[in-house]
Formats: sequence, C-alpha cells, structure tokens
Amino acid sequence: MAQDNPGTDKNHVTLVDHATGKSVDLPVLKGTVGPKVIDIRKLYAETGYFTYDPGYTSTGSCDSAITYIDGDKGELQHRGYSIEDLAGKSDFMEVAYLLLHGELPNKEEKDTFTQTITNHTMLHEQMLFFYRGFRRDAHPMAIMVGVVGALSSFYHDSTDINDPHQRMVASIRMIAKMPTIAAMAYKYSVGQPFVYPRNDLSYAENFLNMTFSVPAEDYKISPAVARAMDRIFILHADHEQNASTSTVRIAGSSGANPFACIAAGISSLWGPAHGGANEAVLTMLEQIGDKKNIPEFIARAKDKNDPFRLMGFGHRVYKNFDPRAGVLKQSCHEVLEELGVQDPLLDLAMELEKIALEDDYFVQRKLFPNVDFYSGIILKAIGFPTSMFTVLFALARTVGWVAQWNEMITDPNQKIGRPRQLFLGHAQREYVELEDR
Repeated sequence: MAQDNPGTDKNHVTLVDHATGKSVDLPVLKGTVGPKVIDIRKLYAETGYFTYDPGYTSTGSCDSAITYIDGDKGELQHRGYSIEDLAGKSDFMEVAYLLLHGELPNKEEKDTFTQTITNHTMLHEQMLFFYRGFRRDAHPMAIMVGVVGALSSFYHDSTDINDPHQRMVASIRMIAKMPTIAAMAYKYSVGQPFVYPRNDLSYAENFLNMTFSVPAEDYKISPAVARAMDRIFILHADHEQNASTSTVRIAGSSGANPFACIAAGISSLWGPAHGGANEAVLTMLEQIGDKKNIPEFIARAKDKNDPFRLMGFGHRVYKNFDPRAGVLKQSCHEVLEELGVQDPLLDLAMELEKIALEDDYFVQRKLFPNVDFYSGIILKAIGFPTSMFTVLFALARTVGWVAQWNEMITDPNQKIGRPRQLFLGHAQREYVELEDR
C-alpha cells in the first residue's frame, strides 16, 4: 500500500447535482508520488450515482507500494529504485527479492533466496503427462495456461491463502518452476526431449540450457546472451496495474488459489494487445521485407489515412520515452555482435532503428524504439520462435504477479472485484407466450 493509512489531502472535491441541488464532499487521497486521487467509495451510497470509466484508465482499483510509473517523464521504479539502476546493477534474483520483500537483499539474504529458488525448479514427474496430452502444434501459451493451472492439483500444501507461510511457498514455487514449465513447452512443440534443470546455473542460464541444450552434445551458454536474457526478465518483471496484473488481482479477490490466479494472468497476457507487442515487431519486419523498402513504409507510417503503423515505436504509457528501451538497446547490440547472426530481418531492424531515430517526424513525436522493439530482435537472434515471445513475457512477469497478489491478500481495504455497468438494454418487458410471438 502507498501508506499504512493513505494521507487525506486537506482539500476535498465537491460534487454538485444540478438536477437536485444536492452536493457531496469527496475526500482527496495523496500517495507518496503521483497524482492525487478522489475517493469515490461512498459515492453511490450518498448520491445514487456510479462512475463510468471503460478500461479503468482513470480509476485506481487499489493502493500499492510495488511499482510506480510516470509515463510523461518516462520513469519506471520498483520499490523506489529506477529500472535503469536495477537492470544495470542487479540481476533478476535480486529484483525478484525486492519485489516480494520490499527491500534489496544483503548478500546472505540473496544467497539464501537464490538457493531456495534453485531448489524448487523441478516439476513433479507426473506433470509431464500433461504435456503429452496436448497436440504437437499446440500454442506454447495454451500449454502454459493449462500446466500452471494444474499446479494446484499437485501442491495442496500451498493453496491456503490465509496462511502467510503457504503463500510464500506458493510464490517461491511459481517463480522457480516457471522457467522449467516454459522450456518444456518449447521442447514439446519441437519434438525434443525435456531437459531437466541444473542447480549449478543461474536463473537465466538454467532457462537457456533447458530450452536449447540436447542430450547429444554440450550446450555452451553465451555470457552476452545470458546477460541479455536476465535483463529481459528484469525489464518485464512488473509494470503496475496492467491488464494481466489486474486480472491476477481480480481473480485473487475471490479467494482463488494462487496457481489459478497466475494462470488467469497468463491468459490475459496472451492477448495480442498486451503480450504480443514484440511478436508484432517481427511481423512488421517481415512485412517490410527488405531495407530498400524502408522509405516506403516510413512514409506509410506518417500517413494518417494509412492503417500501417511502425510496431515497437512509442508506448501507450510512456509519452516521452520507454526507460526500459535504453537498457535493452545495449544488450541488443551486444547479442548481435557476439552471435554474429546473419539474418536479413535483424539487419533490417537495425537500419529501421537508425532511420527512425534520425527522422524529425519520429523525434518530434517522441516515437522512439521501445522495449518490445529490442526484446523481439534479441529473442529472434537467440533462436526463439515468435510463438515463445509471450511465454518469456509470462515467465518474467510471474514475479510481479506474485508480488501484487501477495500485497492484495494482505490489504485490509481489498474487496472482491465487482465492476458496475451502464445498462443500455431493454427495460422490464412483459413475457409473451411462445404461441403468441
């Protein structure tokens, strides 16, 4: 929560109903940073009115102390730390600890946390039968939803949401097992044998090894690729009350078990408007096809009457620049240089980045490359098919979902999610018997 008792501003807002002449004072709450908030919890009781806010873009559904975003300034902070500092100086395990516990760990705390996560990466062996029940061409996200939801049938000892110890055990299990679940989803889709986790590897290294190694030969993990993978995980770990996080919270508000809540979040993330942005970047590059076609598509992007848009440029939340993009841009170039991948699409992406950053149209409108632009390029260079892009997003975001879910469970102000509606259907009608219709 923003504060133990969110501060009430000395001022209030007065809502006047000109139809009746009645007025009501609504308190104004103030968080640590960010805009003031009008408390409308008693609005209906005192006025008989609801508010109307499709998408809840102007409505705060909770108070939180985890992530803060200022889209106008291009700021993203976790527990008060800038994303630039975290991605540049920490690793994913450190950021996961921060999101869960509220503070950066000391060395002993980090070692213990990392060891705990490492020791829970194995899946129950019977869960492998779940994979074999899917068609070979099943989308990896479909597998993720099914397998994560099924965790609750294997781990009954961590589904009591009222027990703090069980909540933490469930949190650890999901963060630890998600890379194994994701890697196995990939292996199943390509018909290769599952690779079990290794306790001698870091979180990112272990995931890469489970995804790309085969029993026939050793897999050499590139330091640049492992570092880029770790940064991608950090940069996608949490992003305030987005669609999938809100889904996790609203599912959890009913008292659903944590595994079901995270499965719900994965389902929401699967939507192309949410988790498919980096995949859309690759689709766009394929549409452009060749560097010589870039000027044509740049011109189309500037044409308001043309439906074509440059994917991976600008951001709905960040009106200035995406603070995650600068960090990932460095990793993107490191990966491409180290791997030396010869891929026309990657060459095309780098040329498009160069042109867009120099074009006054994009510069003036602050349509800079965002995190999805660079993550899509990195993941393709590493060798991930586009169908796995959203899976990796879900893997990274699990820690944010878990942190937000834990915060919600312990919030004394939390109620079951129950949005209201503006009803536009028929008023009550008389029933007409079948023979008279």
